[in-house]
Amino acid sequence: MYLKSLMIKNFRKFGIENNKVKFVDAKSYQKQQNEKKLNIAPTTTLIVGKNNGGKTTIVKALDNLINHNKDAFKANDFNFTYLKKLLEYYDEIFNGDRSSEKINTPYLQFNIDIGIEDANNDLITNIVHFMRLDDINNSELNIIVNVELEDEEVFISNVRKLLEKKHNQTVRFRGFLDLINSSSFNINYYNRDLNKIENFKLRNLIELRPIKANNIESEKSLSKAFSKIIEYRYNTLLGNEENEINSKISDINNDLTRLISEKHTNGLNESLGEIESNEKLQVLLSADLNFQKMMNTLIKYEYVERGMNIPENQFGLGYTKLMMIIADLIDYMEKYPENSFNSKVNIISIEEPETFMHPQMQELFIKNINEAIASLLKDRNKNVNSQLIITTHSSHILNSKIHSGNTFNNINYISIKDNHTNVVNLQDDTIIPKSKKGGIERKNDLEFLKKHIKYKVSELFFSDAIIFVEGMTEETLLKFYIDNNEKLNKYYISIFNIDGAHGLVYHDLISILKVPALIITDLDIKRNEEEKKGFKQICDLKDRVTTNETIKKYNGDYKLGTLQDNNFNINNMYITYQDKIEGYYATSFEEAFILTNYNNLILNRVLLKIKPDIYKNIIKKNKRFRNVKESSFLLQRKLTNNKSDFANTLLYQLIIETEDERFPSLPEYIEKGLTWLLRKLGEEE
Repeated sequence: MYLKSLMIKNFRKFGIENNKVKFVDAKSYQKQQNEKKLNIAPTTTLIVGKNNGGKTTIVKALDNLINHNKDAFKANDFNFTYLKKLLEYYDEIFNGDRSSEKINTPYLQFNIDIGIEDANNDLITNIVHFMRLDDINNSELNIIVNVELEDEEVFISNVRKLLEKKHNQTVRFRGFLDLINSSSFNINYYNRDLNKIENFKLRNLIELRPIKANNIESEKSLSKAFSKIIEYRYNTLLGNEENEINSKISDINNDLTRLISEKHTNGLNESLGEIESNEKLQVLLSADLNFQKMMNTLIKYEYVERGMNIPENQFGLGYTKLMMIIADLIDYMEKYPENSFNSKVNIISIEEPETFMHPQMQELFIKNINEAIASLLKDRNKNVNSQLIITTHSSHILNSKIHSGNTFNNINYISIKDNHTNVVNLQDDTIIPKSKKGGIERKNDLEFLKKHIKYKVSELFFSDAIIFVEGMTEETLLKFYIDNNEKLNKYYISIFNIDGAHGLVYHDLISILKVPALIITDLDIKRNEEEKKGFKQICDLKDRVTTNETIKKYNGDYKLGTLQDNNFNINNMYITYQDKIEGYYATSFEEAFILTNYNNLILNRVLLKIKPDIYKNIIKKNKRFRNVKESSFLLQRKLTNNKSDFANTLLYQLIIETEDERFPSLPEYIEKGLTWLLRKLGEEE
C-alpha cells in the first residue's frame, strides 16, 4: 500500500480548488522481495515553491491527523477567507429570511487516496471498512477525514449571541476565532459512500516520520541523536543474553567498587564507627556505570576530516544538518517494526534539507538519499516499504530531482493564487502534451527542456514573474532597467535568454505554473538578398513574412500583414514584439533600441566606441543624429558580431551616468510588456 494523493480543504491557506497533492508510488518489486533485497521507493515526491506558499502545511496536515489528536486543530488552522465567508453567511442566516435553512458549521476535510498494489499481498485489515466488494480488484480506495464540531447546536447558539452584540468586523471576527478555539472538534472518518466508519484511527494505517528543518537545537545535538540510536541498538541486540559490552561494564563496576571500598569506604566507616556503632550506621560506595551513562558522558564525539579529528562544536552547520538527517533516518529505520512492511503506509518527510547546505551538497543530497536509506538498512536485514517526501525551495534540489529521475513526474509545485494555496501536479505528459506532439519530436522537446532547465531556468519555479528574451543585449539591459524601477525591483523577476523557436517548448509549462511571463520576441522580417545587401529599412509589413516561430504559432501563419497588434495576451503570458518606430519596423531588439534612442547622447557615444568608422560615416561632419535613425538596419547588421561589446559598453555608460533623464528609453513594445507585468503583480490598475 502507499499514499497516492491527499486533498486538503479549508486547512490554513488551502481552499476548495487546486488542492490535491500527488505522491510517488512505493512500488513493491517482486524480484526484490524474492531475493530479500531492500524495498525503498526508487524516487522521491518533491514539493517545491516559494516561502510561505503552503509546502510545510501539507506535511503538517498529515502529521496532525496521524501523530496527534483532535486537539491539534485550532482556529488558526482554518482558512481565514473561508471563515470570513462563513461569518457573513451566519449574518445572512440570523438577520435575514433564511432561518429555516440547515445551518452549515466550520469543518476541515482531508481526502486520502490509498493505492493498493496487490490485494493478495497487502494486508488490508486496517482498511477493510473502507472497501466495497468491488474494491478488491481496484487499485485504490478513498478515505475521507473530516474535522467536525462535536456539538453543532451549542456552537450555532454561541454564534447567534456573538452577532447580536453588533461589534465591528474586526472585533466580531476575533470573537468568532475565540469561539472556534473554545469548541470541541472530532476527527471523523467516512468511506466514499459517505458512511461514517467507527473505531478507526489513521495512525493504524499510516506511519509518518517528519524530519524538520530546524532540528539543530544545540552544539550537542549530534551527540544526543547518535547516543539515542546506539542505545536503542544496544538494547535491541542485548535481549535476554549477556553480550560483550554488558560483560565489560559489569567487570568495570566490580573493579571500581572494590577499589573505592579499599581506598574510601572502609576508612570512612572506621571514622563513623568512632561516633556510632557500625551495626547502626555504615555507608556503601559503589560504581554504577551503565550503557546509557557511558554513551552520554564517557564517549567523545569527533569527526574525521582529512585525517584530523574535529570536535563536534567545530563541525560546520551544513554537515551537521546532513548528519542530523541521517541520524533521524537511522533512528526511524532501527525502530521500524518488521510487521509494518505491507500492513502500513510508511512515509518519511524531510523539510527543507537545503538549510545550511551549499549548492553542490544540495544537488548530491537528492541524488543519493534513497541509496543512503538502503545502505542504512543493509546490515540490519530489514525490509522497509517507505515513501520519501521532500519539501524545498531550492532550485538545486529541483534540478537534481529532474535529472536524477530524468522526468518532471512526482513534483508538486505550490504557489499562491487569490490568497489560496495552488497545487500543480507536474507530469511529463502535461508539460509536453502528447496531443500536440508525438514521437521523436516530443521526445526531443522533453529532453531539451530537462537539460536546459538545469542551467538556470529552474528559477522560474521560485520567481514572482519571468521574462524570456532572445539575445544578450536585452537580457543585460533589462536587468539594469528593472533594478532601477522602484516597483519592479521589489519582486523576484527572472530573465531567461532563449531563442523563440526553443522558447516555445516552455509555453505549456509556463501556462501550467501560472507564473506571469513576459515573452519578448522579434519581428524577424524576412528580407531577400538584395534588401540585405542594401540594408533596406522596412516601412510597411504588407506582403511581408516572418521567420519567427512564436509569432507564427499565435498568429496562425507567417504573414506579418495579418497582425492585429504588437502583442498576444494569453492568460498568464504576454508575448510582445516590435511595432513601427519612427516610421520603420525593426527586426531585432538592437534595431528597436537604436530607432527609439537615435538622438540619445549615451547611445551615440556607445556606437562611436564600438563601430567608430561606420558611425562617423553615418553621422557625417554635421553630426546629424537623424542619420542614425535612417541607418538602423545597417547598424544592427554591423553589430551582429559585437552584441556582447555593445551590451556591456552600454551598461557601463548607464551605470556611470548620474542623471536618469539621460538614460536611453526602452522600446515601447517592451514598456507595454513591463506595464502588463506590473498589472499582473498587482502594482498597476
